[in-house]
Amino acid sequence: MPIRTRVDDLSTREVQELIAEHLTGMHGNTPAGQVHALAIDGLQAPEITFWTAWLDDQLCGCGALKELNATSGEIKSMRTRAAFLRRGVAQVILDEILRTAQSRGYTQLLLETGTGPAFEAAHALYARNGFSRCDAFGEYAATEFNVFMAKEL
Repeated sequence: MPIRTRVDDLSTREVQELIAEHLTGMHGNTPAGQVHALAIDGLQAPEITFWTAWLDDQLCGCGALKELNATSGEIKSMRTRAAFLRRGVAQVILDEILRTAQSRGYTQLLLETGTGPAFEAAHALYARNGFSRCDAFGEYAATEFNVFMAKEL
C-alpha cells in the first residue's frame, strides 16, 4: 500500500507525540537558541497547513507549509519516524507541499534547516528536488548552525 498524506489538525495523541519527537530531535542536534521548529500551537496557526503521512494505519511522518505572502511559502516541520526512514516518506510529503504551493500560485518555496550529520539527509532531499542554498530570509539570522534553501516554482 502506498504512503498517503492528509491535512491534519494535530489533535490526536499520536500526532502530538510525533511533534514532541521532532522537537526533541531538533533540540538534541542544534544549540540552544538556534532551534526554529514549531510546537503544536505554532503549527495550528491559520497561515500553516500541516500534513501527516500514513502507511496503512501507521503514522510515519509529517510536514507543513507556511504562507509567507501571496507568492511564497516556507517548508516547516518535516519529520520521518525512525522506523520509516529511507522508505520515501519525506519525498511523499515534499511532493504534497510542492503541489499545494503550485496550486496556490506561489513562485518560491523557502526553508531553514540545521547543519551537521543529523541534517545531511534533509539537505540531500531538498537538493534532489531543485532547492539550492540561499541567504537568510524573513526574521531568520544566518548562523553557523543553519542552512537556508530556496526553490523557484
